[in-house]
Amino acid sequence: MQMKPNDHILVIFGASGDLTEKKLMPALFNLHQKNLLPEKFLVLGVGRTEFSDIQLRDKTKEGLYKYGLVPSEELLVSFLKKLYYISINTQNSSDYEKLKDRILKLAAENNMLCNLIFYLATPPSLYTSIVQYLSNQGLNKMIENSNEWKRIIIEKPFGYNYESAKKLNTDLLEFFNEDQLYRIDHYLGKETVQNILVTRFSNGIFEPLWNRNFIDRVEITSAEKIGVGNRGGYYDDSGALRDMVQNHMMQLVAMIAMEPPTAADSLSIRNETLKVFQSLQHFHKSEIEKYVIRGQYTSSSVKGEKIPGYRQEKGVNPDSRTETFVALKLFINNWRWSGVPFYIRSGKRLPTTVTEVAIHFKPAPHLIFCTNTEVQNQINQLIIRIQPDEGILLKFGMKIPGAGFQVQPVNMDFHYADLSDVQLPTAYERLLLDCMQGDSTLYLRGDASEITWRFVSAIQKAWAENDKIKMYGYPAGSWGPEVPDGLFDKPGITWRYPCKNLSDDGQYCEL
Repeated sequence: MQMKPNDHILVIFGASGDLTEKKLMPALFNLHQKNLLPEKFLVLGVGRTEFSDIQLRDKTKEGLYKYGLVPSEELLVSFLKKLYYISINTQNSSDYEKLKDRILKLAAENNMLCNLIFYLATPPSLYTSIVQYLSNQGLNKMIENSNEWKRIIIEKPFGYNYESAKKLNTDLLEFFNEDQLYRIDHYLGKETVQNILVTRFSNGIFEPLWNRNFIDRVEITSAEKIGVGNRGGYYDDSGALRDMVQNHMMQLVAMIAMEPPTAADSLSIRNETLKVFQSLQHFHKSEIEKYVIRGQYTSSSVKGEKIPGYRQEKGVNPDSRTETFVALKLFINNWRWSGVPFYIRSGKRLPTTVTEVAIHFKPAPHLIFCTNTEVQNQINQLIIRIQPDEGILLKFGMKIPGAGFQVQPVNMDFHYADLSDVQLPTAYERLLLDCMQGDSTLYLRGDASEITWRFVSAIQKAWAENDKIKMYGYPAGSWGPEVPDGLFDKPGITWRYPCKNLSDDGQYCEL
């Protein structure tokens, strides 16, 4: 049985915003249903919006019903009693005295230690001022010879380039210690991402093959069917490279490529992921076009529906050079992975929404049964599906019944959905509970954030300085520009397309 965390107050900055309504409150309510929250647990919402405790509870109740998460009125009522709210100007230092007074009053009324988690569900521009003003009131301090603790969760983006990421870390570390900081990346909270480690390190059959001697290449895809929607203004200042590659996809690379940790604890695991980032082969500006492809979706018709191009989306500059698709080929310069290419792609307005890792093993050294190159390239693959239809699939060759030795790929397939008695926790459930328990394993460390930004910033800089680097258009609903196939330097090798046989609703399906 999982132990409950210590009693504490969760202070959410930006409590009236979308992230709190759509992700944080549902996750907390699910933890409440599963009886995983502390015996004494309170949420104090903070924001500029003039709300009362009752209004926050009503808003939360409405949201939980809207998302179909309420199994009983009794459970809901007991959860809503834990919610409180205070309105302050988060950019006014003196208002934080009111916040401190409210926290101390709630702790005293409920006979609680003043254990605190601060969740910054705010624009990144407010991070530095919030941590400074909390520090001014002493709300960042771990009291000596006391069991009280203070932690802070920070949402991405952790900067916009290497310089800003380094400055943000410097600012945060001026007021909080690194072991108090929890930089959240919801991808790491997904069950299948965590299962990469278990697949690798708890099974003797995989680890001996997990190296340059047996793996030909690694392919990581994160595709989204949707466009930018109403986030055009935000996305136009971000793009696929910053929004997906620097954080989510680099974390997947680290999980696949890391060395076995000495123990399943935060320090050991995060030390090994850091080593992966330190081993990335950096691009010279003259190599960017060779190893990195960018694209932008254009208008098209999908199943009779007219889809606007990126530049026609609300809030987007009509002359925008922001990429909605990026594909790159990278190398990890260490003993295990030397010479093995990692192919990464991410994009919007692709045929479906799917995230997966494909491990392509080297073919048999002497092909006596299969002369078809395309079939041979499909035979030995391990597919780790992150979303949707989470699971693991192993492809290998099998003889087609009948005379002769014709070979076709077959699948050994596991789906989490087949475990009918197991409910997968959401990413925010897992990550919030981990922070409550002081486990930072699935959170990003500051030095790792800086290193991945340094890798990505070389690409950003080349794009900014050289307008001759091409931006390729691709029709909305396609798999992106055809150009990324040129990243593969072996005949007969191309990207894996997991959804050639799309169902009518465009959902993920395995070939």
